[in-house]
Amino acid sequence: MKKPPQDLSNLVHVSGRLPELAEKAELLNSLNQYVKQTLTGYVAEQLKVANLRQGVLVIETTSAAWAARINFQKQKLLQQLQVDTLPMLTAIEVKVNPGLALARPKPTTNQNAISSTAAQHIEALAEHVDGTLGEKLKRLAALASRNRQS
Repeated sequence: MKKPPQDLSNLVHVSGRLPELAEKAELLNSLNQYVKQTLTGYVAEQLKVANLRQGVLVIETTSAAWAARINFQKQKLLQQLQVDTLPMLTAIEVKVNPGLALARPKPTTNQNAISSTAAQHIEALAEHVDGTLGEKLKRLAALASRNRQS
């Protein structure tokens, strides 16, 4: 007879190396957030905490120029990390990973705009439609004209 399936959360938190990996992933994620809050501005967008091994925090960045900027702030960041979260931290290593820029999703601009002609057609249609649909069409046409004014 087969064993019944085990709960996934039980597997992750109890057996084998998975609990260690889950704990390290959570630690790296929280360190990533802490470092990005500490190093504000554009530099925070260009880095990612990659690893923590033997007391050395590894930070990846998209280019050598950003690595140089992070290296200028490395000592201050190391001291803050030692005081606030990781007293056993001994060094910070900055590595360049150009693939990091490719993995980041590009910000999309909102292309949802209604032309004045379309707004006029929607408003004309709303005049002939009763009920809630007519009200919603009128609000949509009003919103389109309001967006053009701002």
